Amino acid sequence: MQWIIVQRGDTLPRIASAHHMTKELLAALNPEVASQPYLLAGQMLRIVPGTGRRYAVPPGESVGEIAGRFGLDEELLRQANPEITNITDWVGRCIHIPASNGKTIVKIQGEYGYRELIRDIDKLENQYPFIETGSIGTSVMGKSLPYLRIGQGSRHIHVNASVHANEWLTTAVLMKFIEEYAEAYGAHRTWHQYQTERWMQETTLWAVPMVNPDGVELVQEGVVNQHPHAQQLLAWNADRSHFTHWKANIRGVDLNDQFPAHWDEEAARRGMTSPGPRDYAGTAPLTEPEAQALAQWTRQHTFDAVVSLHSQGQEIYWNYRDLEPRESGPLSRRLAKASGYKAVKLGGSDAGYKDWFIQDFGRPGFTVEVGLGVNPLPVEQFDDICIEVGMLLAELLSNGQ
Repeated sequence: MQWIIVQRGDTLPRIASAHHMTKELLAALNPEVASQPYLLAGQMLRIVPGTGRRYAVPPGESVGEIAGRFGLDEELLRQANPEITNITDWVGRCIHIPASNGKTIVKIQGEYGYRELIRDIDKLENQYPFIETGSIGTSVMGKSLPYLRIGQGSRHIHVNASVHANEWLTTAVLMKFIEEYAEAYGAHRTWHQYQTERWMQETTLWAVPMVNPDGVELVQEGVVNQHPHAQQLLAWNADRSHFTHWKANIRGVDLNDQFPAHWDEEAARRGMTSPGPRDYAGTAPLTEPEAQALAQWTRQHTFDAVVSLHSQGQEIYWNYRDLEPRESGPLSRRLAKASGYKAVKLGGSDAGYKDWFIQDFGRPGFTVEVGLGVNPLPVEQFDDICIEVGMLLAELLSNGQ
């Protein structure tokens, strides 16, 4: 058994992942943390580091398929299992799955937050020089709101994620798609039969993967360790110390109720008159720096279509007060077919980003609700959601071609 000292920003899932342990085992070894909503910097935790995962090989699965499932090179997987490396058929054997060999940049190590996002953007930019990065503005707490651009085409598509704080899994999903697109293009190969070179030539993808970084950090790390807004946030949260249900930004404003598309009607419908975890639209449209930055950045570009990733429900909302262009309905059905989600004509909702985009620009806008369950979605859904959203975005980038 070993001991570690908790650092600022550490969480149980992150520490467990870093040491190849389950969160449950880490908690069992440290029962004193069970009563804490979040870890405190300086705490000492007991750990029993593992060496990786074990996997029982089912009938019909080859070594290459196992390697692909876990994002590994086949040779690395064989080296990690030297006792059977020269055996062709591994069916029925319990094998060792080593940690990633570093080829995969975007991966969830317990949780995916702002630090992981900035780390992965730097790595993607270094590995793939055709990816452009920058910032659309800053959050309430001064965090940069990064964007990534990939492609050189005249058709411009925008996708954003983590508008709501406890929907942070959408950030990792979007970043994973960008990495897979970049890796396929850099290797001059297709992505699930889609021609990435054609994407690059015909379409430009603009991604803002985390619109609400302060809120994401709050959900994952809480208000311990001298958080500058701790007293006010606890009051808005009815003195609850857990923030996993929090959707708003750090000022208690729901960013997807902030856009000037019948904002007053949405604010009245929500009935929230003060800041809180969700549904408070603020005192006026675009009072929050994150919403301001996204709106201003959208005005500076000529996007042919936009997608805002949310969770959960496996649905695609494509309309707004009959202002959407004629192609929105057919396009939503194509996206639904590609992803397995359901295209839904939604009513009784205003002031969202896609609502405002449809109203002001008259082009297709979509809110995509990924996954199923309760937010934050369990990370076990990550791989499936990556496939679903990846196929949806691939269809949008390909424009039906």
